[in-house]
Amino acid sequence: MVTGGQPQERKTTYREAMREALREALRSDDRVFLMGEDVGRYGGCFGVSLGLLEEFGPERVRDTPLSESAFVGAGIGAALAGMRPIVEIMTVNFSLLALDQILNNAATLLHMSGGQLPVPLVIRMTTGAGRQLAAQHSHSLEGWYAHIPGIRVLAPATIEDARHMLAPALADPDPVLIFEHGSLYNASGELAPSTAPVDLEHAAIRRPGTDISLITYGGSLPKALAAADELSTEGISAEVIDLRTLRPLDDAAITSSVARTHRVVVIDEAWRTGSLAAEVSARIAERSLYELDAPVERVCSAEVPIPYARRLEEAALPQTADIVAAAHRAVD
Repeated sequence: MVTGGQPQERKTTYREAMREALREALRSDDRVFLMGEDVGRYGGCFGVSLGLLEEFGPERVRDTPLSESAFVGAGIGAALAGMRPIVEIMTVNFSLLALDQILNNAATLLHMSGGQLPVPLVIRMTTGAGRQLAAQHSHSLEGWYAHIPGIRVLAPATIEDARHMLAPALADPDPVLIFEHGSLYNASGELAPSTAPVDLEHAAIRRPGTDISLITYGGSLPKALAAADELSTEGISAEVIDLRTLRPLDDAAITSSVARTHRVVVIDEAWRTGSLAAEVSARIAERSLYELDAPVERVCSAEVPIPYARRLEEAALPQTADIVAAAHRAVD
């Protein structure tokens, strides 16, 4: 929208912002193509690529067989040959069928070739629960991938990041995994007219605060912001940090926040044991132990396969009330 010659903010959704990013990438570089299950004629399992097949044709928007290992491998081969493939995996649980390709090929070829074989591949996948899709479609495995050297792991949690993270991801010579939380696709808001790419090196302060740091990413960001709103009514000022890049983590942003607030809650939809929340907590203990006025609190999913029944699913996942309770334990 343009008013008085100046572009204005406009209302859009996370899904539409991601589609705009894909459209821009396909238009700006002939080497870019999208491939995955149902990305073409069906428009993507979550509707992100709707209309792109009609606009760019089947050479640029390619439906694939239901074989994650095969089409991720094809994406790696295309990247090695000079293309810029965007591979969509329907859900993070299915990405395990391509884990051999991601870990043993995409993440290692640059290292094993002495820098001769970069793999500029982007892999997008839906992650997370909260939509009654049961255990095989609902887990948060971002922490597993953040464990792997040789790849960058992104978790856009805002409409702006959904719109502007893809371009720098495609420019990265290393493989980039983008985790899109399924609960965010329908989220709507104002999108600023800026065309600047997102800084993939740094976390973002989504809300400043002085009493406690709420550190999170992806689909848990709205819950952390809601918890900060609730805590503010009780006179507790919560700072909300959106990690957004999970590998490499922005250690400076984490330690700076701890130095300001001296209390921390880490919110992670993954399981608590061996989680990204555990890694963040360990780094705080290593770097900022004497800044802490209370032990680090963690709010994670219950250590069970995600249930189908709505009430059980809600009980298994981190909720705003759980974050508020953890903050009270740290502050009181």
